[in-house]
Amino acid sequence: MEIADYWKILRARWISFVAITLIGAAIGFGWASLQPKTYIANASGILSVGVSTELGTALAGENYAKSRIKSYVDLAKSRLVAESVKEKLGLEQSPDELIAAISVTNPVETSTLKVSAEAGSPDAAKQLAEAWIVAIGGQVSSFENADASAGQKSIVNFRSLDAAQRPSFPASPNMKLAVLVGLLAGMIIAAAYLLIRHKFDRRISSTTAVEQETGLAVVGTLPIVEKDDAEQRLITSGGGNDRGNSNFAEHAMAEALRELRTNLQFMNIDNPPRMFVITSALPGEGKSTVTANLAVTIAASGQRVVIIDGDLRRPTVAKTFNLIEGVGLTDVLLGRAEIEDVLQPWEHDDNLVVLGSGKLPPNPSELLGSDAFHNIITELAAEHVVLIDAPPLLPVTDAAILTARTHGALVVSRVGKTNYEALNAAIANLSRVSAEPLGLILNGTPLKGEGSRNYGYGYGYHSYYHATDSVELSKNESKVSSFDSARRVSKTGTMRRRSR
Repeated sequence: MEIADYWKILRARWISFVAITLIGAAIGFGWASLQPKTYIANASGILSVGVSTELGTALAGENYAKSRIKSYVDLAKSRLVAESVKEKLGLEQSPDELIAAISVTNPVETSTLKVSAEAGSPDAAKQLAEAWIVAIGGQVSSFENADASAGQKSIVNFRSLDAAQRPSFPASPNMKLAVLVGLLAGMIIAAAYLLIRHKFDRRISSTTAVEQETGLAVVGTLPIVEKDDAEQRLITSGGGNDRGNSNFAEHAMAEALRELRTNLQFMNIDNPPRMFVITSALPGEGKSTVTANLAVTIAASGQRVVIIDGDLRRPTVAKTFNLIEGVGLTDVLLGRAEIEDVLQPWEHDDNLVVLGSGKLPPNPSELLGSDAFHNIITELAAEHVVLIDAPPLLPVTDAAILTARTHGALVVSRVGKTNYEALNAAIANLSRVSAEPLGLILNGTPLKGEGSRNYGYGYGYHSYYHATDSVELSKNESKVSSFDSARRVSKTGTMRRRSR
C-alpha cells in the first residue's frame, strides 16, 4: 500500500477514526478523574554556623555548614523526625507512611535542605512540609547540643528558610498528560482498527476493486437517491438541463442512467444485445428500481422498450408504474391470454410498455425456462429492447434460467453492502448454466465526497454545472464521460471474452 491508499482509508472512515480517538481521550480523562488527588508543598531550611565579623572565620563557617548539612539528609528522613511530626500534628499515619510522603534534597553547594511533602489536600501538604522543617531543626539542635555542658550552646543552628505555600493544583494525577496519552492511544487503536477493517472488509468499495475481483466490467454506477415515499421508485428528472423539478441527487441519477444506456449500446456495435436480464446476488440491492428507471431512460431516447416482470415470487413492476396488477406473463404462458391483451402502455411515454407478472404460479422456474417464454421474449425483442426484472441469483435459480434464454444479465450490486463472496457465487451460478454476465451495475455509490472518486462516474461536473450554469460544458463533459466509460466497458468485455 502507498501513502495515497492510507489517505483513502482515512478519508473513507474518518468518522470512526475521530470517534475512537475521542473515546481514548475520554478514557484518559475518566481515569484521571477517578484517581485520588495528591498535592505537593515545598519548604526549606538552612544550616548556619555562628556569627563572625571576620571574613576568614565566616568562610570557614560557611564551608563547615555545607559539609555538615549532608549528614543531616538522612536525619531529615528518620523515624525520629516522623514521630515528632506525627505527635505535633496529631496524624493517624504511621512514621513509615509519613516518611514515604516526604522527599528531602540538598541542593548542590548549599547548606539548605528542601522538603517536599505529599498529602491528599492542599492544607495538609502545607502543614506537613512546615512541620517537617521544624522537626528537623529540633533534631539537629538535639544532636549538636548533646555533649554541651551547662551554659554552653552549639554554634550550629538549623532554621526555616522558606515557608511552604499552599498548592493551587494537584500534582497528580496529571489531567493534561492523561488526556494526551489517551488521545495518542486512541489514535493508534483507531489506525489499527481502520487497517484491520479495510483488510477484512469484503464489501464492494470501488469500481477498480470489483472489476479486478470478478473480471467483469462495471457498465454503470448509480448514486444514492433518498425518497420521501418508499413506494416511489421512478426518478422524476430526465437529466440534461432538466433540473427545475428535481433535486441534485435525482439529476445525478438521471445522468448516470443515461450513461448506462450509452454503455449498453456500445457493448456490441454490430449486433447490440436487445434482451437483458437485470438481477442481483441477494435481495435488497435495488435491481427492480434500476430496471424500471433504465427502461424509462431508454424509452426517453426514442427506442421502444418492454419491461417484463420476471420475478414470479415477489413482483413489483406493475405497482411501480401504477398499472393493473395480477395480469401478465403467466396468463400468456398458460394460454389464458394473448401477449397483446396483457401488454400495458405507460401513460407518460408511448415507447414503454409493461408486461406484469400475472398470477403467481407454484412452479416459476419451470415457466421461465419454457420454450413458450423464450418465444415471447424473442418476439418482443424484434421491435423492442427487452428488460426482464429477475429474482436474485443466490436464493433461487430463476434468474440464471432466464439469462440462459437471453443475451445476458446485468448484475446489480449495492456499494457497501454486497460482498465479493456473494457476488462471485452469483456469477458462478450464471456460468453453471452457460449464461452470459454482461456486466455489473454498482448501485448506491456516494454522490459527494472522497468516496465518490472510487467509482468511475464521480458526478463532479454537476457541481461545476450548478456553479457556472454552463449548459454547453455540461453537455460536452457528459458526452466525453459516456464515451470514455463505454470504451472502457467495450475493452474490458473484449478482454474477458478473449480470456475465455
